[in-house]
Amino acid sequence: MTDWAIWLVLAGGLLGAELFTGTFYLLMIALGLVAGAVAAWCGLALEWQLLVAAVVGVAAVLGLRSSPYGRLRQSNSNDDPSLLLDIGQSIEVTAWQAHGTQYLARVPYRGAQWDVELLPGHHALPGSYVIREIRGSRLLVAPR
Repeated sequence: MTDWAIWLVLAGGLLGAELFTGTFYLLMIALGLVAGAVAAWCGLALEWQLLVAAVVGVAAVLGLRSSPYGRLRQSNSNDDPSLLLDIGQSIEVTAWQAHGTQYLARVPYRGAQWDVELLPGHHALPGSYVIREIRGSRLLVAPR
């Protein structure tokens, strides 16, 4: 088997492993292995093939890391609508009660009474509000 075919078989193995992990990092390393295959096909020595594969693989991983697809999400799961389906739903608040700097209310939502807190920077008026975050059994809301 030729050198470039070995590189491509290794890249294919990483692509198969990528299907099970769900990240893009193995795909970036596979790109480095494909670059090693191209270097082998061009007739470069093994040392140069390894160098090309390493440089392209590291550059691809660093490029992925600086992109939005490779960056870890640093937000709180309390406001993630893909985890909490209540985020973005509407509720009706009939009256607010002031507790220091907070405005709180009790409202019926999904068949139960919930504590509701108005997010800072909004006026406490009766009406329709949207759930922006959930902390324990408290809904944090903002006006529509």
